[in-house]
Amino acid sequence: MFYRFVKLIFTIYFRVFHRVYAKGGENVPDSGGLIICANHIHWLDPILLGVCTKRQIHFMAKAELFKNKFFALIVRGINGFPVKRGTADISAIKTSLRLIKSGKILGIFPEGTRSRNGKMLPPLPGVGLIVIKSKVPVVPIKISGNYGIFRTLRVTIGKPVSFDEYIGRKLNSSEVSEVSMSIMDRISIL
Repeated sequence: MFYRFVKLIFTIYFRVFHRVYAKGGENVPDSGGLIICANHIHWLDPILLGVCTKRQIHFMAKAELFKNKFFALIVRGINGFPVKRGTADISAIKTSLRLIKSGKILGIFPEGTRSRNGKMLPPLPGVGLIVIKSKVPVVPIKISGNYGIFRTLRVTIGKPVSFDEYIGRKLNSSEVSEVSMSIMDRISIL
Protein backbone atom coordinates (compact mmCIF):
# COMPACT_ATOMS: atom_id res chain seq x y z
CA MET A 1 0.00 0.00 0.00
CA PHE A 2 2.72 2.46 1.02
CA TYR A 3 4.76 1.48 -2.06
CA ARG A 4 1.85 2.32 -4.37
CA PHE A 5 1.29 5.65 -2.59
CA VAL A 6 4.97 6.62 -2.97
CA LYS A 7 4.90 5.51 -6.61
CA LEU A 8 1.85 7.71 -7.30
CA ILE A 9 3.41 10.75 -5.58
CA PHE A 10 6.69 10.36 -7.46
CA THR A 11 4.96 9.66 -10.76
CA ILE A 12 3.36 13.08 -10.38
CA TYR A 13 6.65 14.61 -9.21
CA PHE A 14 8.58 13.27 -12.22
CA ARG A 15 5.86 14.38 -14.66
CA VAL A 16 5.77 17.91 -13.24
CA PHE A 17 9.47 18.55 -12.54
CA HIS A 18 11.35 16.37 -15.03
CA ARG A 19 11.14 15.09 -18.57
CA VAL A 20 11.40 11.33 -18.10
CA TYR A 21 11.79 9.16 -21.18
CA ALA A 22 11.55 5.46 -20.44
CA LYS A 23 11.81 2.82 -23.11
CA GLY A 24 11.91 -0.95 -23.00
CA GLY A 25 9.29 -1.49 -20.27
CA GLU A 26 8.08 -4.53 -22.18
CA ASN A 27 11.43 -6.20 -21.35
CA VAL A 28 10.38 -6.66 -17.72
CA PRO A 29 8.40 -9.92 -17.54
CA ASP A 30 4.95 -9.70 -15.94
CA SER A 31 5.70 -12.42 -13.39
CA GLY A 32 8.45 -14.56 -11.93
CA GLY A 33 11.65 -13.92 -10.05
CA LEU A 34 13.95 -11.43 -11.72
CA ILE A 35 16.95 -9.24 -11.06
CA ILE A 36 17.10 -5.67 -12.32
CA CYS A 37 20.59 -4.15 -12.46
CA ALA A 38 21.05 -0.43 -13.10
CA ASN A 39 23.78 2.14 -12.86
CA HIS A 40 23.45 4.51 -9.90
CA ILE A 41 23.63 8.30 -10.36
CA HIS A 42 21.26 9.74 -7.72
CA TRP A 43 19.57 8.77 -4.46
CA LEU A 44 16.21 8.88 -6.30
CA ASP A 45 17.22 6.11 -8.73
CA PRO A 46 15.30 3.33 -6.89
CA ILE A 47 12.13 5.43 -6.93
CA LEU A 48 12.61 6.38 -10.59
CA LEU A 49 12.94 2.69 -11.51
CA GLY A 50 9.80 1.92 -9.48
CA VAL A 51 7.92 4.60 -11.42
CA CYS A 52 9.16 3.26 -14.78
CA THR A 53 8.23 -0.40 -14.19
CA LYS A 54 4.84 -2.05 -13.64
CA ARG A 55 5.96 -4.47 -10.94
CA GLN A 56 7.23 -3.66 -7.47
CA ILE A 57 10.98 -3.78 -6.96
CA HIS A 58 12.83 -4.73 -3.77
CA PHE A 59 16.15 -2.95 -3.26
CA MET A 60 19.18 -3.40 -1.07
CA ALA A 61 19.82 -0.18 0.81
CA LYS A 62 22.89 0.72 2.83
CA ALA A 63 22.50 -0.29 6.47
CA GLU A 64 23.15 3.28 7.63
CA LEU A 65 19.72 4.28 6.30
CA PHE A 66 18.09 2.01 8.89
CA LYS A 67 19.66 3.65 11.97
CA ASN A 68 16.91 6.27 12.21
CA LYS A 69 13.65 4.44 13.04
CA PHE A 70 11.45 6.85 11.10
CA PHE A 71 13.61 6.72 7.98
CA ALA A 72 13.94 2.93 8.32
CA LEU A 73 10.14 2.70 8.27
CA ILE A 74 10.00 4.66 5.01
CA VAL A 75 12.80 2.65 3.34
CA ARG A 76 11.13 -0.62 4.34
CA GLY A 77 7.81 0.77 3.05
CA ILE A 78 9.29 1.14 -0.41
CA ASN A 79 10.68 -2.43 -0.28
CA GLY A 80 14.20 -1.62 0.88
CA PHE A 81 16.19 -3.97 3.08
CA PRO A 82 19.59 -3.40 4.69
CA VAL A 83 22.96 -4.45 3.35
CA LYS A 84 26.26 -3.85 5.13
CA ARG A 85 28.49 -2.40 2.47
CA GLY A 86 32.11 -3.41 2.26
CA THR A 87 31.44 -6.89 3.64
CA ALA A 88 30.04 -10.17 2.41
CA ASP A 89 26.63 -9.58 4.01
CA ILE A 90 25.23 -13.12 4.12
CA SER A 91 21.92 -11.92 5.57
CA ALA A 92 21.35 -9.52 2.64
CA ILE A 93 22.28 -12.24 0.15
CA LYS A 94 19.83 -14.68 1.77
CA THR A 95 17.09 -12.04 1.76
CA SER A 96 17.79 -11.35 -1.93
CA LEU A 97 17.59 -15.01 -2.89
CA ARG A 98 14.42 -15.53 -0.84
CA LEU A 99 12.70 -12.59 -2.58
CA ILE A 100 13.70 -13.83 -6.03
CA LYS A 101 12.63 -17.40 -5.25
CA SER A 102 9.20 -16.10 -4.18
CA GLY A 103 8.74 -14.54 -7.64
CA LYS A 104 9.66 -10.95 -6.80
CA ILE A 105 12.01 -8.50 -8.49
CA LEU A 106 15.31 -7.65 -6.83
CA GLY A 107 16.84 -4.35 -7.85
CA ILE A 108 20.61 -4.03 -7.53
CA PHE A 109 23.02 -1.23 -8.30
CA PRO A 110 26.13 -3.27 -9.17
CA GLU A 111 28.44 -0.34 -8.44
CA GLY A 112 27.40 -0.48 -4.79
CA THR A 113 27.23 3.31 -4.48
CA ARG A 114 26.32 6.37 -6.51
CA SER A 115 28.69 7.68 -9.13
CA ARG A 116 29.47 11.31 -8.30
CA ASN A 117 30.64 12.22 -11.81
CA GLY A 118 28.17 10.23 -13.94
CA LYS A 119 30.81 7.71 -15.06
CA MET A 120 30.09 4.10 -14.23
CA LEU A 121 32.09 2.58 -11.41
CA PRO A 122 33.44 -0.98 -11.39
CA PRO A 123 30.85 -3.52 -10.20
CA LEU A 124 31.09 -5.39 -6.93
CA PRO A 125 31.48 -9.19 -7.17
CA GLY A 126 28.47 -9.84 -4.87
CA VAL A 127 26.17 -9.00 -7.78
CA GLY A 128 27.58 -11.88 -9.82
CA LEU A 129 27.17 -14.22 -6.86
CA ILE A 130 23.48 -13.35 -6.43
CA VAL A 131 22.86 -13.69 -10.17
CA ILE A 132 24.47 -17.14 -10.28
CA LYS A 133 22.80 -18.41 -7.11
CA SER A 134 19.34 -17.12 -8.09
CA LYS A 135 19.35 -18.75 -11.55
CA VAL A 136 17.02 -16.06 -12.93
CA PRO A 137 17.45 -13.58 -15.81
CA VAL A 138 18.92 -10.12 -15.32
CA VAL A 139 17.37 -7.03 -16.90
CA PRO A 140 20.03 -4.34 -17.44
CA ILE A 141 18.88 -0.74 -17.10
CA LYS A 142 20.73 2.46 -17.87
CA ILE A 143 19.78 5.72 -16.18
CA SER A 144 21.16 8.85 -17.80
CA GLY A 145 20.47 12.54 -17.67
CA ASN A 146 20.16 15.07 -14.93
CA TYR A 147 17.94 15.18 -11.86
CA GLY A 148 17.91 18.98 -11.92
CA ILE A 149 14.47 20.59 -12.09
CA PHE A 150 12.99 20.52 -15.61
CA ARG A 151 15.92 18.45 -16.86
CA THR A 152 15.72 15.26 -18.89
CA LEU A 153 16.10 11.76 -17.44
CA ARG A 154 16.33 8.68 -19.63
CA VAL A 155 15.65 5.14 -18.46
CA THR A 156 16.60 2.48 -21.00
CA ILE A 157 15.47 -1.03 -20.09
CA GLY A 158 17.35 -3.77 -21.90
CA LYS A 159 16.28 -7.30 -22.77
CA PRO A 160 16.63 -10.00 -20.08
CA VAL A 161 19.98 -11.76 -20.05
CA SER A 162 20.62 -15.26 -18.70
CA PHE A 163 23.92 -16.51 -17.33
CA ASP A 164 23.12 -20.21 -17.69
CA GLU A 165 26.68 -21.09 -18.65
CA TYR A 166 27.77 -20.27 -15.07
CA ILE A 167 24.98 -22.11 -13.25
CA GLY A 168 25.72 -25.49 -11.69
CA ARG A 169 29.48 -25.05 -11.87
CA LYS A 170 31.95 -24.44 -9.07
CA LEU A 171 33.19 -20.96 -9.87
CA ASN A 172 36.25 -19.10 -8.70
CA SER A 173 36.14 -15.44 -7.66
CA SER A 174 37.41 -14.35 -11.07
CA GLU A 175 34.47 -16.01 -12.85
CA VAL A 176 31.98 -14.47 -10.39
CA SER A 177 33.54 -11.07 -11.10
CA GLU A 178 33.19 -11.77 -14.84
CA VAL A 179 29.42 -12.02 -14.40
CA SER A 180 29.33 -8.69 -12.54
CA MET A 181 31.48 -7.06 -15.22
CA SER A 182 29.34 -8.50 -18.02
CA ILE A 183 26.25 -6.96 -16.43
CA MET A 184 27.92 -3.53 -16.21
CA ASP A 185 29.04 -3.84 -19.84
CA ARG A 186 25.45 -4.52 -20.89
CA ILE A 187 24.25 -1.49 -18.91
CA SER A 188 26.88 0.77 -20.47
CA ILE A 189 25.95 -0.11 -24.07
CA LEU A 190 22.24 0.66 -23.63
